[in-house]
Amino acid sequence: MKLIIANKNYSTWSLRPWLLLKAHHIEFDEINVSLREDGLRQRLLQYSESAKMPVLHDEGLVIWDTLAICEYISEVYLAGKGWPIDAKQRAIARSITAEMHSGYGNIRNDLPMNIRAKRKVDISKEVQREIDYIDNLWAKCQQDGYLFGDYGIVDGFFTPVASRFNTYGIKLSSNAQIYADKLLTHPAMQEWSQAARLETETLPVDEAGVDV
Repeated sequence: MKLIIANKNYSTWSLRPWLLLKAHHIEFDEINVSLREDGLRQRLLQYSESAKMPVLHDEGLVIWDTLAICEYISEVYLAGKGWPIDAKQRAIARSITAEMHSGYGNIRNDLPMNIRAKRKVDISKEVQREIDYIDNLWAKCQQDGYLFGDYGIVDGFFTPVASRFNTYGIKLSSNAQIYADKLLTHPAMQEWSQAARLETETLPVDEAGVDV
């Protein structure tokens, strides 16, 4: 199995399936492709007709899109344990994950993931509204450190958000901060972050704010 991913310092979508694989000790080969590489599209077309990352290759099967990759990993390698066992909790977890997959555009635009940095940015009302919504969600759903008990897809999807909050010094409620800290100190995230800090390439579009 191979997972093709982008720059670790910036790539939130690559991080999510990588975390699921690592957290559950599933062996895979990692292929890193820089977002600043010359001829990037042609390089990516070698791995998927979508020409996007991440991409998963497994026994001749090509899967693109982060959520689709995570669903496949859960079904084939985790016997469905990427989601909560309880049907009602599973439905909520899927709703939250789908919302993360398609929403929070203001946070995405104004607070890009930048693991190496410590920055200050002006927080708009729109961004603060999304932060407050996530804070309430984390505080309400948290069970034994993770949102629904065991570490799952939904936790991997929110880890880049926790990283963003850490980079830009976003203040959270005590319960939400406990969850954010749990995500950032997970061994898989620690491994990813260590590698991200060793990268030297910069993506100007993702270098928001001023250093603190």
